Order: sequence, then C-alpha cells, then structure tokens
Amino acid sequence: MNIHEYQGKEILRQYGVKVPDGRVAFTVEEAVEAAKTLGTSVCVVKAQIHAGGRGKAGGVKVAKNLDEVRTYAEQILGKVLVTHQTGPEGKEVKRLLIEQGCDIKKEYYVGLVVDRATGRITMMASEEGGTEIEEVAEHSPEKIFKEVIDPVTGLNMFQARRLAYAINIPNALVNKAVKFMMSLYQAFADKDCSIAEINPLVVTGDGEVMALDAKLNFDSNALFRHPDIVALRDLEEEDPKEIEASKFDLSYIALDGNIGCMVNGAGLAMATMDIVNFYGGEPANFLDVGGGATEEKVTEAFKIILSDEKVKGIFVNIFGGIMKCDIIANGVVGAAKQVKLDRPLVVRLEGTNVELGKKILNESGLNIVAAESMADGAEKIVALVK
Repeated sequence: MNIHEYQGKEILRQYGVKVPDGRVAFTVEEAVEAAKTLGTSVCVVKAQIHAGGRGKAGGVKVAKNLDEVRTYAEQILGKVLVTHQTGPEGKEVKRLLIEQGCDIKKEYYVGLVVDRATGRITMMASEEGGTEIEEVAEHSPEKIFKEVIDPVTGLNMFQARRLAYAINIPNALVNKAVKFMMSLYQAFADKDCSIAEINPLVVTGDGEVMALDAKLNFDSNALFRHPDIVALRDLEEEDPKEIEASKFDLSYIALDGNIGCMVNGAGLAMATMDIVNFYGGEPANFLDVGGGATEEKVTEAFKIILSDEKVKGIFVNIFGGIMKCDIIANGVVGAAKQVKLDRPLVVRLEGTNVELGKKILNESGLNIVAAESMADGAEKIVALVK
C-alpha cells in the first residue's frame, strides 16, 4: 500500500525524523492560506500523487511570494502528470503539499528495503541524492553503500555512523545523520514498511539533517496491525478494478493488453502471461484467484476482468490442487451468464475434479473453447482475439 508524501512525512515526524513544515491543500485558496500559515518567504508547491518523478513532470515549483503560490497551485491542481512511474496515461493531481523552503547545502539519498537475498532489512545510502537511485546503481554502483540489519539488534549506531561517513556527511553533522537514520529505521520496522525512501536527504545552511522528500510503502499483509495506516489509503490513486479485487482478496494488477487472464497461483499466472506473449498476445491483467477461492470469488474475478473495456478475450488457466476444477467451472459459467459474455473464452482445466469441471463447461450451453494444455490455450485465445 502506498501513501502520499505529506502523509509519510507526518509519520516520520512522530519518530523524530526532521522534515520541513508543510500543509496539505485541496484547492487553490487552501494552498494560499497554507503558505500564509507557514510564514516563510519561500514555499514549495508540490503535487501529491502516488508516483515519483514529479519534479521532472512539472509537479514541483518553488514560489517566492503568495502570488506565485496561487499561480503554481492553479497550474498544478487538476493537471495530469505523466512520469516514468505513472505510465503514458498519467495521474491527475487532486491535492498539493505546500511546504516551507529550506537552504539546501547538499543532497543525499537514504533508503530502506527488505532484501530478499538476505531475508533482512537493508539500509542504503549515497551522496548522489536528488537523482533516481536506479540510475546511480547503473552508472556509479560504487557510490551506493549498504548495511544489512540484524533483526534481533535492529540498526546499530556504528552501522549508521559508517554510512554517514561513507556518503561524506559533514563531520559536524554526523551525529544528527546517525539519529536521523536510527529514527527512520524504527519507523520502518514499527509500521511494517516495505520501502522507505528519502530522496533527497539534505543538510541545510543552519546545520540540520532533513528529509526533503519521503516515500513510504507498506506490506499489505501487515495492514491488519495498522488501522492508522489503512486510514491513509487514497482510493482515488488506485485502479477501481484493483480496489474491487481487494474486497474479495483477489490479487489483480491491470496491464495494457487485451487478453484477460484468470489463473490460480502467482507462479502460474506469471507463466500464463509469458506464454500469451510468446504466441503474440498481450495480457490485460495479472489475476490470481488463489488456492482456496470460492465460486463467489471466481465469479467476481470474472466480472472484474470483463469490466476492462480493452479485454477482447479471456483465458482461464487453472491447475486444480487445493482449488477444485468444478468450483472454477461453476464460477466461470455463473459469471458468463450474469454478464452475458460476448467475447471469446478459452478454458484450460487440469487437476482435482477436472472431468467434473469439463462436464460443467460442456453442458453450460455457452460458447467456451476447451484447451488441452497451457500452450494450446494461449495459442487459441490469441488466434480468437486476432
């Protein structure tokens, strides 16, 4: 789950992480009032969307007076920002962060991720702040320093100090940088984050170490422990189909293709998308109904796929282990009848109760194309859509 920058900064502030003072605004007038409240000569007007690269897309402006705040707010609010993370369709800006300006002396990068290779949280730091960390990793990997964190002890002060010296934090500010990193780690661990990215971390003219930007993502599997985090969810930033899928505990991600896929198991879903691509098709989604799906969940999954206007055909690929093929078949038939299916449908069933599942499909009276294998199914749905 993602949240906005201003929400992330509020969480970090609770842990003692230094962040600029700021106010959220939903209208131009609120933006101007926020700037007045801050009482600083320079304000930053920042678009709030769930995507990086906002500055390059014109979503971050420095205002030197209230008139400029008003002008920039009018320009950014309602604008569709297109960044490398939004895709070509972009995202509409519906809220702004009005933040006090600060005297930036140097920019750095600090981030925390869960490293699957070590099974531990890892803190990364670089003196190449303000740029995409992926670019730094590609062109100057030697400038990224890492500390793997023991889950028993947490981040040790010597590790934070080692990072601070490695990225050339001024000696006089090393202790502040260490405190910053320790607090950032505590917030990450307490809130079950999956990513915490501070880019840039800055040192200022008055000797502060501050998070000028903040990106926090959270492990969805741990949200039951954090109702305060769930309350920050902005549904307007998410695909309506993905929201609907989450209500039924379905794993759904919208893609750009025209072949809807319904599969049980994440690995099989990935393989299904690959084989659809192999035969010249484009998947419209990733959808995993899970191993213990009910007929109701399968029906809802079918409806969600069909709600995508780009979908020209559907490939159902089920290997029944825990999930029984007859349950899938009943769900497919029920959903197809409810939505009055008018697009090609290819179904491949294998595993538990497969014969019963095929019998249900054959006797449904629907125009369902049976497939003998995953490859056979992918080839047939691609041909039907084309």
